[in-house]
Amino acid sequence: MILPLAGVLLALGSAVAWGFADYFGGIASRRSSHVEVLALSRLSLVFVLTSIAVATRDPIPPAQSVIWAAASGLFGASGIASMYKGLAVGRSSYVVPTAGVVGAALPVLFGAVFEGVLPIIQQVGLVVALVGIWMVSKGDGEEDASQPSGIKYGFLAGMGFGGSFILLGQVQPGYIYTPLAIGGTAGVLIAIVALTVSRTRLPVPTRNPGALLAGTLDASGIVCYMLAINLIRLDIAVVLGALYPAIAVLLFWQLKKERVARTQWVGLAICILAISLIVV
Repeated sequence: MILPLAGVLLALGSAVAWGFADYFGGIASRRSSHVEVLALSRLSLVFVLTSIAVATRDPIPPAQSVIWAAASGLFGASGIASMYKGLAVGRSSYVVPTAGVVGAALPVLFGAVFEGVLPIIQQVGLVVALVGIWMVSKGDGEEDASQPSGIKYGFLAGMGFGGSFILLGQVQPGYIYTPLAIGGTAGVLIAIVALTVSRTRLPVPTRNPGALLAGTLDASGIVCYMLAINLIRLDIAVVLGALYPAIAVLLFWQLKKERVARTQWVGLAICILAISLIVV
């Protein structure tokens, strides 16, 4: 099965955008609380998506699609909140790879059940991609062993991400930007709950521009993903988009001179192999 080139490029574009979003979100989280970063990034995301929807005069989808989109936004924001919480209390070498693999595996299982089994070479490519995502995200494991792993937060984050991808795929084809704006608005509600529970004031937008940029890049990734699933299968688009940790690792290596473990280099090579198998 030969995939449409535009769909593949859009899915890979979402990986690039999300990789940059992870980089800037990670930098922002080092400067202020993860709750503030969550709130600012969600506000930025919904502003960008709403602006695009208004500028393109994208119509409001049917009620059922509105519900799917809103549920997708709730799941996605919950996944991000769980990820930030896990990184705050646990070890990134457990939280991040768990979230990445679970978030990609759920849509793969969904696609196999509801869209049929892919050709064997692409099935192998999806499995290889999951292995690559885990290895790239794993890091060197040199964190404090006495610290809780936080793996449950990684699992919850992955459930949120995977659920968001699946739910967004149920939106009626042809509607792009308005459903995303609706989902983004629902995601802001999660940020408000997180601010309330943590008793954190709504941060001033100019206080952390990195968080705003992360939200803008996240929005760009979601747009690419939404366009991609109108051209290729949801499970393939998700796995290609889920290669974003590879982009983030390379950015931290190049821009922050952070060490890349040997395992991560192997993971990067495996991700490249997976892409070639999936798009063949």
